[in-house]
Amino acid sequence: MRRHLGDLPTPALGLGCMGFSQAYGPADDEQSVATVRTALDLGVTLIDTAMSYGRGHNERLIGRAIAGRRAEVVLATKFGIVRGEDGVRLDGRPDHVRRYCDASLERLGVDTIDLYYLHRVDPAVPVAETVGAMAELVTAGKVRHLGLSEVDPGQLEQAVAVHPIAAVQFEWSLSWREPERDVVPAARRLGVGLVPYSPLGRGLLTGVLPAAYGDGDFRRDDPRFAGEHLTANLALVTELTTIAAAYGISPAQLALAWLLAQGPDVVPIPGTRSPARLAENAAAARVQLNDADLATLAAQTWHGDRRSFAAYGTSRT
Repeated sequence: MRRHLGDLPTPALGLGCMGFSQAYGPADDEQSVATVRTALDLGVTLIDTAMSYGRGHNERLIGRAIAGRRAEVVLATKFGIVRGEDGVRLDGRPDHVRRYCDASLERLGVDTIDLYYLHRVDPAVPVAETVGAMAELVTAGKVRHLGLSEVDPGQLEQAVAVHPIAAVQFEWSLSWREPERDVVPAARRLGVGLVPYSPLGRGLLTGVLPAAYGDGDFRRDDPRFAGEHLTANLALVTELTTIAAAYGISPAQLALAWLLAQGPDVVPIPGTRSPARLAENAAAARVQLNDADLATLAAQTWHGDRRSFAAYGTSRT
C-alpha cells in the first residue's frame, strides 16, 4: 500500500529508529542493523532517523544498514536538536543548516536525503529563515523534500510560505489525540502530509510493558506509565484487546489500523527493535476497521497529562 507525503511517495508505515540509540535503554547495534534490513525486506522503506539520536550514532547505524540498498529507501533525517557534553540545545540558525546537512550525509553514507526535517523550531530564529536555508539544500540537490517536527499551525503556515513542506511530524496515537485539535487540520489545509511518531503510545498500546523501566528509559517519568493513570490506561488496553481479537489481530495492529484509517495522508513511524514486532506492525496496513469500532476507539479517554513534559521537548523524539 503506497501513500504520499506531499509529492513524496512512501509506504503506509515507516520505521522510527530513535530507540536504536537512546530513550529506551541499551540496544544492540547488530540487532538494530538486522531490524532495519528486515524492514526493507517487508516493504517498510521509510526509515526515520536524526542527527541528535545518540549524537550521530543513529545516522551511522542507519548508514550501515542501508549500504547497498539505498535505492529501496525513503530516507528521512532531522537537524536542529544538538546534543553535546554540555547538554541539549536547539539550533536553527540559517548559516548552520548546510553544515548539519553535510554532516548527516557523511554519517549516512549517501548523496541525498529524501526528507529533511527541522527537528524543533529554534525560538531564537524565525522558522521562515531556517526553512529558507533548507530550501537552498533542495536547490543544491542535497535534499529532495522538506519537513518540520513539532510545530504549531502558525509556524507551519510561515514555513509553507517559503517552500513546500512535504510532512509534519508529531506524536499522535489513540492514547495521545491532542494534534487533532490544531496541527492535523492546519496541515491538511496546507497540503502537508502527517507523520505520527510514537503511534503505539510508547509501547502502552501494545499491551506488553516491561515490569520496570531501567536507566535510560524516559517512560519512568511519564505520568501515563505510573500509578492510577497506568491502571486506567491498562484497562483501556484490555478493551483494545477485545476488539482486536474479533479481527484476529493484536492490540498494536488495531492501534496502527485506527491511525491509518484517519486518512491517506497519514504515515505512522512505529519504532521497534524486534524483527517479529516489525512484521506484525507492517501487517496492520492490511487491516480494515468497521465504522462502529472506529467510533468506539475514538471515544476512549486515556489518562496522564503529557503537558508536564514541556521541559522534555528536546529529549523526546
